[in-house]
Amino acid sequence: MSRIQSVFQRLQANGRRALIPFITAGDPAPDLTLPLMQALVEGGADIIELGVPFSDPMADGPTIQRASERALANGMTLRKVLEIVQAFRGGDQETPVVLMGYANPIEAMGVERFVQAASDAGVDGVLVVDYPPQECEAFSAAARKVGLDPIFLLAPTSTEQRFDDVARAGSGYIYYVSLKGVTGSAALDFDEVAARLPHIRARVGMPVGVGFGIRDAESARRIGEVADAVVIGSRIIEEIEKSPRDQAVANVRSFVSGIRSALDQIQGAPR
Repeated sequence: MSRIQSVFQRLQANGRRALIPFITAGDPAPDLTLPLMQALVEGGADIIELGVPFSDPMADGPTIQRASERALANGMTLRKVLEIVQAFRGGDQETPVVLMGYANPIEAMGVERFVQAASDAGVDGVLVVDYPPQECEAFSAAARKVGLDPIFLLAPTSTEQRFDDVARAGSGYIYYVSLKGVTGSAALDFDEVAARLPHIRARVGMPVGVGFGIRDAESARRIGEVADAVVIGSRIIEEIEKSPRDQAVANVRSFVSGIRSALDQIQGAPR
């Protein structure tokens, strides 16, 4: 059983929701990424999604695009991201880390080399936005061979065939994009999410985390009523952007702690 699967098993046994915050590696500076990851855990994160910066992040809204631009300007690369994860593992052997990014840096490194390097660094899962599940059986097999969970996206427009493809190719959890659009959008339809999740969960046979459009404790709590996990990214990046450098880590820790408190108010299994 992977570290990700163990986390969900433990949380579900206690009727709790997973909190999965996202930050971009190298933003606002490479030397702050490790302290920010540690602050996420101190604030109550169960799994960390660590963004691999890319020059054309097509699924991301302006906030995370800016984070990628800053990280790339700071010299962040895929290899340096793996070095940060390895440093994180030096002090934390428990919290799963999922790399979230795009295919180009992985293809440039080579799939086999990437998955082995990621596993060696202590990565637990990989979410490649532009890898369609029906076309990457080889990638999924290579990832699983070294103990990585390949994680895929589902959206309101996903077909039943997409559900089946994700169930076959994926493991760990599903990332459900709660709305039509890019990260950071605000038009979150709670009723639609609530209506869709039971069917998705039953069809794919994995926990479902919901992201895109979750911006505060109240929206996190409402999504947590129906989801196995809440993913929050753009709002954390905004917190980093508006914070002075010497306050960014503390401010992120405080913000994540507020989301954790809201999720802990939820009792029982998702409805």
